[in-house]
Amino acid sequence: MLNIYMKNPTLLIHEKFILYEILNEIKEQFEFSIISFNDDDLKERNKINNSNYLFINKKKIKNINNQIILDNLPINILKLSEKINLNFLKLKFKTQSNIKVGKYLFNLNVREMVSLNLKLKLTEMEINSIIYLSELKKPVKIEELRLNVWGYQAGLETHTVETHIYRLRKKILKKFNDNQFIISTPSGYKVN
Repeated sequence: MLNIYMKNPTLLIHEKFILYEILNEIKEQFEFSIISFNDDDLKERNKINNSNYLFINKKKIKNINNQIILDNLPINILKLSEKINLNFLKLKFKTQSNIKVGKYLFNLNVREMVSLNLKLKLTEMEINSIIYLSELKKPVKIEELRLNVWGYQAGLETHTVETHIYRLRKKILKKFNDNQFIISTPSGYKVN
């Protein structure tokens, strides 16, 4: 059965078991996981809506996005690898175009926060902070943000995080009149 809840980019190879074996032997050269699947696994396809997946098939499978059709074999392994990587890059770009956090849409490619017809330009660190806070879905301590978003050592005494979050909250309040999107709790910062 397919594990359809993986977060890492995953290449799903449909009934091309020789291709799966070849790619699996050189998998350490790839920045994605490789899974082989068969027709029985396709019954689960309605659950596969994750944009981190790319399918390799002999022919187009109806109602499944992100497919590479290999109907013209043999194929050079380097050209196949290039084609796979290019498709994963396209998926990443498309995925980063619309990320919903609360009532806002974020476009990571152009670093914008959007609600209704209002748009707010954000810095890379502001976007990274919001995405990090939203993925954890719990209050995050300043030290954790400092380490995991800014990459600063935990022992350094700096107010960078607090200053950035303060300014970000002011920008959001000014543009969207929302002072509840990022809140400060005794346990840390949290995105609503």
